[in-house]
Amino acid sequence: MKKTIYKAESRGKFRNEWLDTSYSFSFADYFDRNRMNFGALRVLNDDIVQPSQGFGKHPHDNMEIITIPLSGSLSHRDSMGHQQEIGVNEVQVMSAGTGIFHSEFNASPSIEVSLLQIWIYPNSRNIMPRYDQRFFAHENAKNKWQELVSGNYTDVNTLYISQNAFISRAYLTKNESISYNTSKSSLGSFIFIIEGAVEIENEKLGRRDAISLSEIDKFNIKAINDSLILNIEVPEYK
Repeated sequence: MKKTIYKAESRGKFRNEWLDTSYSFSFADYFDRNRMNFGALRVLNDDIVQPSQGFGKHPHDNMEIITIPLSGSLSHRDSMGHQQEIGVNEVQVMSAGTGIFHSEFNASPSIEVSLLQIWIYPNSRNIMPRYDQRFFAHENAKNKWQELVSGNYTDVNTLYISQNAFISRAYLTKNESISYNTSKSSLGSFIFIIEGAVEIENEKLGRRDAISLSEIDKFNIKAINDSLILNIEVPEYK
């Protein structure tokens, strides 16, 4: 087994008058040669956006982009004609493919929005861009894995991305345990502690800490306190 700990305070930081963000991997002006990616997982940004502020129109291509609001709501517009609002317990996926433009703004004039943005390298380049979003009932994640995103096109219960990757969440109550079996074709899992405190493979992790695990078939998580965790299983990226 290989494991790497990512303490919350060790992440890259950026802050201005409307955005407060933390980078798990090298991004924008933050560069760490040891934190370029975990396999096909390229970006995990933890953003807080001030009311009525946000990211103006900008381009992307050849990337699977997943947005998960943690509080508040986000207004999305793109060059495919989508004008959507996405809130807590919803997940948005966008295959940038051959290229898209989009903007994201805090939909509220008075409340901050907190969100995670995840970028995953696709398994095919220059595909047709696509967009989807879905609501996931939080009670279906209580002390069990709730799969949100997958590379299985036929799975009607998850959002599809163009990569053999899986994103799941679990709400664990104090002292509850959960296990996860990794796919033989994957590199492993990147587990991000959104809230709470847990023990994973003899490592104690708190709020916004993370751990990557590879060369492992199964791992266990025990909640020290009530916790919300995100598990991102990805293949190697070549």
